[in-house]
Amino acid sequence: MPETVNLAEKIRKHLPAELVHLIEAIGAIAAHQDQHLYLVGGAVRDLLLERETFDLDLAVDGDAIGLAQLLANTTQGRLTVHARFRTASLRWKEWRIDLATIRSETYDRPGALPRVKPGSLADDLFRRDFTINAMAIKLSPGRYGELVDLYGGREDLEQGLIRILHEKSFTDDATRIWRALRYEQRLDFQIEPGTLGLLNRDTAMLDSISGDRIRHELELVLKETYPEKVFLRADELQVLSKLQPGLKANNWLSERFEQARQVSSPAPPPAGLYLALLTYTLPVEHVEQMIARLKLSRPLSQTLRDTCRLKTEIETLAAPNLKPSRIYEVLHGYSPAAIAAASIAFDSPEASRSIHQYLTRLRYIKPVLTGEDLKSMGLAPGPRISETLDRLRAARQDGKVSNRQEEERLAREWLRYQP
Repeated sequence: MPETVNLAEKIRKHLPAELVHLIEAIGAIAAHQDQHLYLVGGAVRDLLLERETFDLDLAVDGDAIGLAQLLANTTQGRLTVHARFRTASLRWKEWRIDLATIRSETYDRPGALPRVKPGSLADDLFRRDFTINAMAIKLSPGRYGELVDLYGGREDLEQGLIRILHEKSFTDDATRIWRALRYEQRLDFQIEPGTLGLLNRDTAMLDSISGDRIRHELELVLKETYPEKVFLRADELQVLSKLQPGLKANNWLSERFEQARQVSSPAPPPAGLYLALLTYTLPVEHVEQMIARLKLSRPLSQTLRDTCRLKTEIETLAAPNLKPSRIYEVLHGYSPAAIAAASIAFDSPEASRSIHQYLTRLRYIKPVLTGEDLKSMGLAPGPRISETLDRLRAARQDGKVSNRQEEERLAREWLRYQP
């Protein structure tokens, strides 16, 4: 008879008190409706690892959507329903709670979204990606806190192993390849040898996954504390090139990612900065292929394109005695993430210094005079107003004027010689 492991104390210790009270209440409501409620997935893993966890996945052997609607009414949380998968997501305060009907899944073809049908708790856990994510905790009164571990997840956690549940796992859903690398590096685990062999066998199955789903996995990698570790491992296993041929992860990338964190501190770097550095060595046509394949958002696409264009400005920005107004003229209009990426990636100290000057000072300089001031001085409305303001800004950047009186004097001088 296997030992009964109860995690009620870990739940109380590692979850915020409001969340503990909430899941206790949901468990009681489900029990009153003759349903059993479970905490499943990554939250169970993190509790066993004694890590804080805030986004909860709950599974119920009944009507998850109905239970979620009742919960939304009680908490005044924001509810999103996914009827096809019999799931619902509740946003309450700063937390997210996902509720799903216990189910089994089948795949019509590799890479397709699963077909859902009712199933047992064993079915529900078996459909998951890895054994360490295929455990559950009972939340019903009387059995609250009991661990359900049907597939050896706790032992794999103790041994530091990432293991899939069946040999068709990567074939059914090749995004699990990226998740395996992400968990391996985040937890400092190892992919179990048999799983690694199947991963190598099925790497080509990544081509069966839509660009939207691959982009989602990439976004999750970029949210990791050290995403370069995932990319290094992906390159080693020839997974990175499935994201885009020509991508490379090496010491250069690791050093640039670390610089990005220093530049962005205390906040983590934006995804655009990381992505611009990851794609920095690619030719323009490959960057465009990646943008199209992954259907990147307009801001991200702009950042990558701006970074490509900025590479052509290295010589200009590295020129000796470059006037501050000229630095501004070259860099103004590019996305901040692209400029930051260029500053980090450029091998020219002079160009990097020019960019630093723009980011820290030049982009914030503007004239005191306004368009209305220029009109009152006799300048007719039209494009000459903006042109004059641009000239005044350049004069300020280059140190030719430093106050309102000097700006007025310079503007009147220009007006005197204009027809």
